Amino acid sequence: MKILVINAGSSSIKYQLMDLADAHRYAVLASGLVEKIGEATGRVTHTIFTDGQEQRFVEENPLKNHHEGMSRVVALLTDPQRGVIRDAAEIEGVGHRVLSCGEVYSDTVRITPKVKATIREFFPLGPLHNPPNLMGIEVAEEFFPRAPQVAVFDTAFHQTMPPKAFLYAVPYEWYTRHRLRRYGFHGTSHKFITQATAEFIGKPLAKTNLISIHLGNGCSMAAVRHGKCVDTSMGVTPLEGLIMGTRSGDMDPAALEYIMGLTGMDIHQMVNALNKQSGLKGICGVNDMREVVEKAAGGDAQAETALQMFCYRIQKYIGAYLAVVPHVDAIVFTAGIGQNSAPVRERICTGLGHLGIRLDLAKNAARANGPRAIHQAGAPLQILVLPTNEELQIALETKQNITGA
Repeated sequence: MKILVINAGSSSIKYQLMDLADAHRYAVLASGLVEKIGEATGRVTHTIFTDGQEQRFVEENPLKNHHEGMSRVVALLTDPQRGVIRDAAEIEGVGHRVLSCGEVYSDTVRITPKVKATIREFFPLGPLHNPPNLMGIEVAEEFFPRAPQVAVFDTAFHQTMPPKAFLYAVPYEWYTRHRLRRYGFHGTSHKFITQATAEFIGKPLAKTNLISIHLGNGCSMAAVRHGKCVDTSMGVTPLEGLIMGTRSGDMDPAALEYIMGLTGMDIHQMVNALNKQSGLKGICGVNDMREVVEKAAGGDAQAETALQMFCYRIQKYIGAYLAVVPHVDAIVFTAGIGQNSAPVRERICTGLGHLGIRLDLAKNAARANGPRAIHQAGAPLQILVLPTNEELQIALETKQNITGA
């Protein structure tokens, strides 16, 4: 079954076309990124995979809007030389990553006018993501009118959290009237990792307990009990929780008033600073973890401080989640930093032996692409590195929604 996965941003469209049977039998036919939509020069990077070979094509042309961007995607997918399908009608389903619809949807849904209206209703809670997500849906409906359109929500996996985990200690009517609560994000990744961990360790999903650590430019953690999320680090927005590439993570709200009073910043400037100028970038000037590690190794004191802060915050969340999930089977690292940065994993695990976290340094340092265990032999708690695959998870849920299987 050919499934097109779309993740539409404010000035970009990320896409991947899969021929999918199930989680273990699938082929990525093409993938790409349309970026700089609305700017003077747009850019399209399109990659096709045929007969085990990878071919990449890059073009730069003005793209006034998402409609023009999607038009290029369809043209490239069906191009005689650069395409992988004869006609757009070959696509049997389109899966869309959608940030949030709050508590309205706790699972993947077929997109209807009502669903689109709900996505629009939640613009205020996801102002940077929900509007372009909806734009991507409406453009895809035009280009793929025969294909069922399916919404996969980034918050859905976290909807199993109990009130004691998702409520904030603020006036209760802020929740009942204004929907203020912890929603969590990266849910598609945490769900994929939970299922992959259960399979890797050979336990039924309903009996699997883990701590999932998604570390990329955006970072989050999830506490999973019996295959379901019971707590997560991100909040009503992706700003809460861990220190990230450019996001501050947890902060004292009163500190914001203090800085705003001293600098004259308004609330919009402050939120922009917390989202785009803070985190690793705020401490040491760069947000790419590879650069941070390299600078720290070279003696840069600010980079060393940023690295220590980043890892310390994760250690504290590990301790908290070990307190709420009894009999944890595994701690699982995933995403760009989690999968690829041995120095970061080592720093996080160092000093946690009293919690059963005992890293095998040689296994940790060895490079590998697939799932692997990096704990010491006989350690009471497994430490795993599992590649995440959000596009595959979206495709699988899209197929299940369409076929019922």
